[in-house]
Amino acid sequence: MGRGNGQYMYETEYKSKLMTPAAAVELIPSRGTLSMGMAFSEPPALLGALENRVKSRKIEELRVYYSHSVAAAGFTILKYEHMDVIKPHPFFPTIVERTLFERGQQDNRRVVFYMPGNFSAMPRVLREIGIDAFIMMVAPMDKGGFFSCGTNADYTIPTARIAKNLIVEVNPRMPRVFGDSSVHISEVAAIVENESPLFTLPSRPPTPLDNVISKYIVEMIPDRATLQVGIGGVPSAVCAALHGRKDLGIHSELMIPPLAALIQSGTVTNRYKNLNRYKNVYTLAAGDQPFYEFLNDNSSMEARPVDYVNDPNVIGQNDSVISINAFLEVGLDGEVNSEAIMGKQYSAPGGQLDFIRGAQLSRGGKSILAAYSTAGKGAISRIVPKIEGPTTDPRTDTQYVATEYGVACLTGKSTADRAEALIAIAHPKFREQLRLGAQQLGYL
Repeated sequence: MGRGNGQYMYETEYKSKLMTPAAAVELIPSRGTLSMGMAFSEPPALLGALENRVKSRKIEELRVYYSHSVAAAGFTILKYEHMDVIKPHPFFPTIVERTLFERGQQDNRRVVFYMPGNFSAMPRVLREIGIDAFIMMVAPMDKGGFFSCGTNADYTIPTARIAKNLIVEVNPRMPRVFGDSSVHISEVAAIVENESPLFTLPSRPPTPLDNVISKYIVEMIPDRATLQVGIGGVPSAVCAALHGRKDLGIHSELMIPPLAALIQSGTVTNRYKNLNRYKNVYTLAAGDQPFYEFLNDNSSMEARPVDYVNDPNVIGQNDSVISINAFLEVGLDGEVNSEAIMGKQYSAPGGQLDFIRGAQLSRGGKSILAAYSTAGKGAISRIVPKIEGPTTDPRTDTQYVATEYGVACLTGKSTADRAEALIAIAHPKFREQLRLGAQQLGYL
């Protein structure tokens, strides 16, 4: 059978737009706004070529809007020596930005411009800012002229579609997935080809404490529940303990190997979801090579933009949504900080509040925040009289808080009852101190 005219047309268009990385990055203005694919969809060849333009003094001032940088950007345009012309505006800082921030402080310079906000709002914010150029890594073009960005839909796909110039880096190792995770060749201004290994996320086996906390959480998850899990030891332990449950569903910001293992075990069917039935829905994926191979051409995997996946009104349409995330500190009134350590921005709100709200809009849904009761090798209590801040989750939204000492339900409780419930799951050596703090605040 011959190929249709459409495919020949796409191949011709592909060849006409194919160029070297150096030629492609000429489409990025010397002064303006740039955005790039999140995390594993950062395109290394394009970023290397853009760094060469910076070194050649061909960039005057580029405001770069993105989330969760990895090595591809960290080793190219996000080097400290480029901060005179590159202005990073991260929505979710990593060690890359924390290092830049510290270097800048030493030199009394502002070099990182953090953008606070919930993950679900990021596509709208970037649309309002206006993006001159967008660069991203994609899978090879399919028969319909589409390039899939299998690891990322998040803000990557919506922003790619509205940018004035879209430049794609085709990598045969990028998985092709389903859902709403592709851009069409008609939207693309330039194409480069570059095979490179995908960034992998190291896995850490759950600790005994993770397993203790997970036992409390697993008891709260019924058959037919729809899961959202964050990253870390507790979610991994929860996923491992759920093998054998019946007809679970997945609607999660993040797709990770422990969730993939749960899908492969037959525990997940998505049969009882009201939205995207029989499909595993996520907005970004992170794992190892076997995990990416599992995603590839798997019609059960649907990556969708973050303004859909993390929309509380969308989340709430499925029944029994169980949202499991982590916290850094929680105040006795239920206020939560999940992003700053000792007043310094460490990470970001991400989609935590989106899912806290969405889970509680779900019939039978539960929002659970979990962490060890202490930090700093037991020297610091994560349950405190009053958080240092900033507030990631308002006290009005916090529902369940879990530590290795149990689970506190804050719904329907007065401030006094909340304080008592949280003190009961704090480390015993801090409980008296917390009670005194609660009395001084007028809670008890």
